[in-house]
Amino acid sequence: MKHVLCITTYPPRVCGIATFSYDLIQTINKKFTQDYRVEVCAVESEIERHSYDSTVKYVLNTSEQGDFEAISKKLNQNTDVDLICIQHEFGLYSENQESFLQLVLSITKPIVIVFHTVLSHPKDDSREYLRNIIDACQAVVVMTHSSSAILQNEYQIASDKINIIPHGTHLVSQIDKKQLKKRYGFSGREILSTFGLLSPGKSIETTLDALPAVIKENPSVLFLIIGETHPAIVKKYGETYRESLEIKVKDLNLTNNVKFINKYLDIDTLLEYLQMTDVYLFTSSDPDQAVSGTFVYALSCGCPIIATPIPHAFELLSDNTGIIFNFHDSSQLAKSTNSLLKDEKLRIQMGISGLQKTAFTAWENTAIAYTLLFERIMGSKGILTYSSLSSVNTDHILDMSQNFGIIQFSKGNQPDLNSGYTLDDNARALIALCMVDENAGYPKYRKYIKLYLNFILFCLQSDGTLKNYVDKYGKFTSQNNDVSLEDSNGRAIWALGYFICHGNVFYKLSINAARKAIRLTFPILSKIQSPRSIAFAIKGLCCCFTKKPSRELYDGIRMLADKLVGLYLSATDECWKWFETYLTYDNAVLPESLLCAYNVTKNEQYKNIAKESFDFLLKKIFVDGQIKVISNNKWLNKGESNTKYGEQPVDVAGTVIALSTFYDVFHDNEYIQKQKDAFSWFMGNNHLHQIIYNPVTGGCYDGLEENNINLNQGAESTVCFLIARLSLISV
Repeated sequence: MKHVLCITTYPPRVCGIATFSYDLIQTINKKFTQDYRVEVCAVESEIERHSYDSTVKYVLNTSEQGDFEAISKKLNQNTDVDLICIQHEFGLYSENQESFLQLVLSITKPIVIVFHTVLSHPKDDSREYLRNIIDACQAVVVMTHSSSAILQNEYQIASDKINIIPHGTHLVSQIDKKQLKKRYGFSGREILSTFGLLSPGKSIETTLDALPAVIKENPSVLFLIIGETHPAIVKKYGETYRESLEIKVKDLNLTNNVKFINKYLDIDTLLEYLQMTDVYLFTSSDPDQAVSGTFVYALSCGCPIIATPIPHAFELLSDNTGIIFNFHDSSQLAKSTNSLLKDEKLRIQMGISGLQKTAFTAWENTAIAYTLLFERIMGSKGILTYSSLSSVNTDHILDMSQNFGIIQFSKGNQPDLNSGYTLDDNARALIALCMVDENAGYPKYRKYIKLYLNFILFCLQSDGTLKNYVDKYGKFTSQNNDVSLEDSNGRAIWALGYFICHGNVFYKLSINAARKAIRLTFPILSKIQSPRSIAFAIKGLCCCFTKKPSRELYDGIRMLADKLVGLYLSATDECWKWFETYLTYDNAVLPESLLCAYNVTKNEQYKNIAKESFDFLLKKIFVDGQIKVISNNKWLNKGESNTKYGEQPVDVAGTVIALSTFYDVFHDNEYIQKQKDAFSWFMGNNHLHQIIYNPVTGGCYDGLEENNINLNQGAESTVCFLIARLSLISV
């Protein structure tokens, strides 16, 4: 267990850095609970004193010179602390800047310093001061490329000491804008908004001066000013700034078009306000503001943004993600706002672009980036343990299940009914919801289980084959005639068998229907040639045999397993232990199905080939505690090396499931570790160090590419994740 001490402001203090640190620390502690504990030395001053929770172990009063030396001694003497992380904003330490410098210089432990602001065009003494701080630290973190460039070009800081880790953002479950407006009483209004702790630097008056021209063309506009006045401003000046804005609202006759939300909103409420926003207005008047948490939060909620030209805006609002206007230019702001309000298509495009640009900034990803930096600075050589989930979230699967079955694709986390339905997805969903129902026994799942089963029965044809593709109107599509349906047929047999084996007394009539369906497929079993279709069918028949053994089932299992053995013997050699001369998709189900056949027949050949082929596969896809499944961009041919990228959740999930089956037979603890490593791929243990599973929606992203994640959360990826989640070995 490594112990990091973060010197920072911290809640209940109300400020951006306190909120930032809280989100970062909570996420690291939750995500790497076995490896890391992050605690706090809270930064205060004489006018900012607070009581804290147990995360805070020390308090630094920046108004007292002596506190800096005292804290330095305590930290150096604390043998539990391995690394110091300092959150830096110039105003935090302005009362005793030299004492702060001495604190940094005197700490004997590794230091990572995070600069929330980097001033350009520094005076010589300011440049020297910051260089001295940086020289005493092992690493520097900034949040934008422009800040990195300033440090390199104007402070002569070596690039290898600088780490760019973007400001974190909260994942959101996209909610319909009209629904939100109705809930908050804003139906029929076009919402402009801004949020943050109110201060003159926000330049809210720029928007107020623009509003008359906006209202003239868009009379339904409502401008929401969200947030209380900054506590430091209140203590020095009272509410004079807010009062000046209220006066301006009256003078400009804007009372019906401006609403002050004069409170510090909880994060869930804030994110809903942002999601109902039609255009977000960022009007900061500070050209040196390097980064803005409010700005990225709005972007991550899909808000089209109009912003002043701070460096952060230049970096993120390129490529039609937003509009930049000049500081204090109300006329330009009004023109840009009217233009956006008239163009819904452009607003939607900007929102999608913003979501894509900020997806990698989710707090889970930011926490991974900081933790990996800490690991590097401390020279750690072990493998991080990515904590698994504590609860099962079926929200997205249930949202995707409408009308006729589970919908095939989604746009983000919004079901795309135009994509229709597939047998593949409904078969998987039947297995997943049976697993959930078996563990939880919630009545709410029964209607969905019956929905998926009925879809399979609908696809079943009189000759025992099954169609795979159904359009949104419930009609079979021509695609059923254009592609092989063997894999989907095998997967349906697996699902039917699983349901027969694991369905409880509430499904008696449905189980009888599933048995009849399975029997109807028997004539096609001898005809199937696809190795994966054979494997899925074996798993389904083994489930049926477990529930109610019969000679017919036993013979069917033997016949299919012998087919796989024949494929294996014809393709294998000294160096290649596989069923084909290449590795493709969903590979783990092949050896797993032979092990299932062994469990029924006790045929040692099945068991030996299963283990030999599975161990061969594991050597191909595991490297240094990380799974890299076969790329869907290029299959792995005999004699070749595995191609990176193009990794699919279905392949990772299949490996997780198979590892559970193999552990049940061989009781090899290596299978437990590999299952943890494989499942951690979803949690961020992959080449991009980004989460593939979205814990807020309960959806799973559709794929891991070379430089990005496919952010759509379709049925295949989401259901496969859930099956993998429920297959984790409990020891």
